Amino acid sequence: MNAAVVTAVARDEGHNFSKPSQDSIRLLAGLGVEGDAHLGVTVKHRSRVAQDPTQPNLRQVHLIHSELHDELRASGHRVAPGEMGENVTTRGVDLLGLPVGTLLRLGDAAVVEVTGLRNPCAQIDNFQSGLLKRVLGRNEAGDLVRLAGIMGVVRESGEVRPGDGIRIELPAEPHRPLDRV
Repeated sequence: MNAAVVTAVARDEGHNFSKPSQDSIRLLAGLGVEGDAHLGVTVKHRSRVAQDPTQPNLRQVHLIHSELHDELRASGHRVAPGEMGENVTTRGVDLLGLPVGTLLRLGDAAVVEVTGLRNPCAQIDNFQSGLLKRVLGRNEAGDLVRLAGIMGVVRESGEVRPGDGIRIELPAEPHRPLDRV
């Protein structure tokens, strides 16, 4: 198995779909990515704020596996790290297979607790036509399958850079599979 590693980091102060890549990002415990529009204890995603601005922010950090970018490129899409709105791009981690509550230790100090799946919306087709059907589908049972990464909250602050290792700590069993957050 390949080593689990951070391949890219990104943030954006504005509520834009894509986030520009950075040399490093700073994760702040209980808040998210310093300098990112989604930083905060309560929800920052516009649709969630409209529903109830007092909801806890379970979407402080968005992670996508670079293997998804590889698959999308193979199907004709041009996607670079950060362009699908993720803060952290990984390689060598089955992000979608992790249970709720998994701790991801990024680099020397930062810790992100996995809260659930990103629920891709129509904005993704505004970025690239046809992309939504590549990251949102149905399995044999007819259940929705979300492939556009996972969300988490910051438990321990720290700098995260491309090339940083990722250590995975699974929660106590029984494990709960990821669902949308």
